[in-house]
Amino acid sequence: MKAVDMLKALGVVVCVAVASSAYAQSSDAMATTDSAASAKAQKSATKKTDRKLGNDVRRALAKAQGFDVSNVFVKARGGAVVLTGTVPDGSQISQAEEVAKGVAGVKSVSNKITLGVQGGGG
Repeated sequence: MKAVDMLKALGVVVCVAVASSAYAQSSDAMATTDSAASAKAQKSATKKTDRKLGNDVRRALAKAQGFDVSNVFVKARGGAVVLTGTVPDGSQISQAEEVAKGVAGVKSVSNKITLGVQGGGG
């Protein structure tokens, strides 16, 4: 009789162990799915933030007194802003950097703007 009770108890223990193991695996799968979805959402939010910062810098440059923004390109990534393109006047190169540094959210500015001849004259 004792052997039968012992086997029943062992069977219950095995069932509980298997059930909890299966539960743990499904929880891990859910966590992986959740983290993938959250990573994708975070990436999307980061892109949106970077795009907004780039637009804010470009808008600030457009408002700057005597600054020609037509051939200047702004790229932002995680608060780091890269300015590229050309300006007709050398003083506008440093002006662009100062304006960009003054925009909220900008952590650093890499100024790659060069002096360029605009228009084509004839």
